Amino acid sequence: MPYATQMQAARKGILTPQMQHVLQEEAIEPDVLLKRVAEGTIAIPANKNHHNLKATGIGQGLRTKINVNLGVSEDCCHVESELNKVRRSVELKADAIMDLSTFGDTRTFRRRTVDICPAMIGTVPVYDAVARYGKDVASITVDDFFDVVAMHAEDGVDFMTIHAGLNLTAVERLKNNQRLTHVVSRGGSLLLYWMEKNQKDNPFFEHFDRLLEICRKYDVTLSLGDGLRPGSLKDATDAPQIQELIILGELTKRAWAADVQVMIEGPGHVPLNEIVSNMQLEKKLCHGAPFYVLGPLVTDVAPGYDHITSAIGGALAASYGADFLCYVTPAEHLRLPDMDDMKEGIIASRIAAHAADVAKGIPHAIDWDNRMSYARKELDWEAMFDLAIDPEKARNYRETSQPIDKSVCTMCGDLCAVKRSREILEPATE
Repeated sequence: MPYATQMQAARKGILTPQMQHVLQEEAIEPDVLLKRVAEGTIAIPANKNHHNLKATGIGQGLRTKINVNLGVSEDCCHVESELNKVRRSVELKADAIMDLSTFGDTRTFRRRTVDICPAMIGTVPVYDAVARYGKDVASITVDDFFDVVAMHAEDGVDFMTIHAGLNLTAVERLKNNQRLTHVVSRGGSLLLYWMEKNQKDNPFFEHFDRLLEICRKYDVTLSLGDGLRPGSLKDATDAPQIQELIILGELTKRAWAADVQVMIEGPGHVPLNEIVSNMQLEKKLCHGAPFYVLGPLVTDVAPGYDHITSAIGGALAASYGADFLCYVTPAEHLRLPDMDDMKEGIIASRIAAHAADVAKGIPHAIDWDNRMSYARKELDWEAMFDLAIDPEKARNYRETSQPIDKSVCTMCGDLCAVKRSREILEPATE
């Protein structure tokens, strides 16, 4: 193969099979795609060992993508249930799956996920290091961490969250700027614990070139994690968060120099009035790299409804530059989501992503809305169901409340504005 990674191929002017698939799915010209992949403003996560992957592009000028988190834990170790979530996520048109397993035979679960999933797959290797070695975090060695990274890469994982920006400088900034909710990133907290107990720098920062070698070998995209993301509105856009972002920007340039693709992970809890500035800061400090956000959640007081707080923040964030939304379910902050929670989270995130695509003028995004509006004008219920983001739910609402006049609905009945205005404005159709 004349190229090691998608980025290197783009720099050589080679349109890979993965790029060809992106071109089929997006309204972008080949030369523009090559340029943006070469520059790093578009990433195409595509591990060489993920053989059934339908490659997806993330970044400038492309549709906003969404990710689904799942995986087994000690309290909920139901492998088949989580694999069914993988299948269902693909049916519901999720663009990516993140396996966050922390218990049991994680490798078998990961390999089965890669085998059945055509969507891109991400992991957080530091979680698996804890699960795999079964020892205190402080006792995990640098080689242990990197052995797990190499294993995930070999297994076909397309992108990995690595919290390499949480170094000693960032920790000092954290200690000097007291937070309300401290560190809410699980991976960030594990590395903070390791660093403090061992009095050493973050192994992924200190040995970043070793990490790049693994990523380059398998063409794994680095998703540079936000270990110091805010876990409350009060902590949003504070010094520790921005310090880590500065470091991530520097690491991004090092990765690109090695032909390794990068995404930047972004904040969790951010008030509405700070979302736009957060998007601008990331794009500026991280040189236009694709931005992957968890939410962001725009209020802290809605447990049970955080798919809504996330969708509000996600729509605004993606309108102003976020490229990839990590879904949030109604179970966020409460428990492991079940299948129904997962569906609610996926649909909410897809709504946010599409609303943002319309707002930022992604070519043909609004065509979907126009087709739906035409079906509504025509009172074509079957077309409305087919076009709905959740056809099953839309059809169920219709079937549970039948009108006398089947052309309208029970909200307005004979007073239907659409029907009456058509009688006046389009008499030939009546």
